[in-house]
Amino acid sequence: MQRVIGAVLILTATGGAGYVYCKELRQYLDKMLYLRYTMSLIRGEIAYTHAPLPEVFAAVAGRVKDPYRTWLKKTAAEMETRQESGFARMWNRSVDRYLKPLALKQEHSILIKEPGTFLGSLEKDTLDHTLQMYLNRLDLETEKLREGLAARTRIGGCLGVMSGIFLIVILL
Repeated sequence: MQRVIGAVLILTATGGAGYVYCKELRQYLDKMLYLRYTMSLIRGEIAYTHAPLPEVFAAVAGRVKDPYRTWLKKTAAEMETRQESGFARMWNRSVDRYLKPLALKQEHSILIKEPGTFLGSLEKDTLDHTLQMYLNRLDLETEKLREGLAARTRIGGCLGVMSGIFLIVILL
């Protein structure tokens, strides 16, 4: 009886680990989709109001959730005080500091830092076109994540159950 209970517990634990892995993958995809949403809000605000970037960031910060809100508010405040010598340097530092809770992969962190090179320096028409190209790149990245999500979800669930069965066989 104890062996059966132990086997059920092992199978439940490893299956649960597979489920948690799948859930973390979905949450990561949601973070990237929300980042894309935030950047599209920035693009829309720039195109509609033609306001300076600190005002754009402050306006968009009111419509997004944390940590994106904190990131945009602090970036706008740093732009107002002009603590950094260049916009790109300030953007990269604020991404590193305020979006750290998202725990993004290195390639996605670099992708978020990319707008820092062109946001502060282009004219309105070129900026709109460049932001649209950037949003297209974000769409491609999220599509890659979405395609990999289905396969990884199946693999994660199967590996969780299979590893549990393997442990049960070894221990019995």
